[in-house]
Parts: sequence; C-alpha cells; structure tokens
Amino acid sequence: MNVGSPAGRVARPGSSVSGLTKSGLNAFTESLRQELLSERVRVSVVEPGTVDTDLANHISDTTRDAARRQVDGIEVLRPEDIADAISYIVTRERRVAVNEMLVRAGDQTW
Repeated sequence: MNVGSPAGRVARPGSSVSGLTKSGLNAFTESLRQELLSERVRVSVVEPGTVDTDLANHISDTTRDAARRQVDGIEVLRPEDIADAISYIVTRERRVAVNEMLVRAGDQTW
C-alpha cells in the first residue's frame, strides 16, 4: 500500500516538486503491481486529499498561511477516513484488486 496525493494527478502552481514525486509514486505503484501479478501480490495507492493532520506544524509560516487559505471553508478529511479507505482496499476478496483510490474532502476541487 502506497500513500500518495491528488498532487500526482492535478498540477498546481507552486507544487512542482510535490507533483513530480507523487506522479512518480503513482507510476512506481502501477509498475510494481504489474511486476508482482504472477506472485499474486496486490499493490495499491491511496491518494488522500486534504486531511486534518499536524503537517502544518512542520512547514514554514508562509506555506502554512497559504495552505490555510486554500482549505478555508472546507470540511477536511479525518485520518480515520483514510484508514477506512485503506482497510477497504486490503480487505477485498483475492479476485478483486483496487489499484488506486482518490479520496478527497467533499468540497475539495483540486
């Protein structure tokens, strides 16, 4: 199970490095999934949108302010929402493979 981001799907100004790494993670996950098919190993990526985490405590004030403006008025996801998505993916019957899942807050547009 890999955890990515919508940044791997949607390019946005000021997030080129994030977009690069998350797109790469998506490509890596898909390649790994195909390489391990014969081993019956399922490989997936979940891409959480805006989640209520302590990330804002680890970034610069300028970045934190910009992030807060971006999510102002959005009811963000809770960590348990993402845990639930991962649980769904890994508990499917063996015949089912959920290769990727994009999970965004209901009001999130990016």
